[in-house]
This record gives sequence, C-alpha cells and structure tokens, in this order.
Amino acid sequence: MGINTKDTTDATFEADVLKNGKPVLVDFWAEWCGPCKAVAPVLEEIAGAHGGKIEVYKLDTDANPGITTRYGVTSIPTMNVYVNGEVVKTLVGALPKPKLLRELADYISE
Repeated sequence: MGINTKDTTDATFEADVLKNGKPVLVDFWAEWCGPCKAVAPVLEEIAGAHGGKIEVYKLDTDANPGITTRYGVTSIPTMNVYVNGEVVKTLVGALPKPKLLRELADYISE
C-alpha cells in the first residue's frame, strides 16, 4: 500500500468499493507481476492528485481470489473503475500516466 492508495480485500471490498460514494479505481495486482510494479507509482500519483474525486484501491489477486474471480480478472494489471457499485470501465495493462489520465478524465475532471 502506498501513501495515497489503499488496500482492499475479499472481506472489505463491498464496504471499500461497492458502497463508496466516490468513483473507485481498483488495481488488481500481484507481488510477482512486473507490469503491476511499473504502474503502482503512477496510480499513487493519480490518487494523490485526484483523491478528492476518485479513490484508488489495490487488490492482491493471489490473496483475494474471491473478488478476482467474481469480476473475471484473468490478466494483471487490470484496473476497474466502479461507480455506485458497478464496473463502468476496465483498463488492462501497465498504461502510461497520460493514457490513464485520459481514460479517467470523466471521473477526475472538475
């Protein structure tokens, strides 16, 4: 977990993500995943800069197979954006920061 990103688990996912009043980006990752480590600092920056509008949570797919299976995540990193408990966008792969910001513009703009 970073300074601005938070961890969620199978046990806390509903409260952290599905019942959250803000849009939530969930980063499905694993310790062994190189691209996941590459995107982590970018997500940390986005969470720090836009935390008032979107919350960023990380879910370790190895430790939390229930949520990983429930949302059909088969390759990581996968980032799902949830609004009012529904997946509204799915991004797969270690995207560069400018592309991530473009993809998230609807949820982080003024």
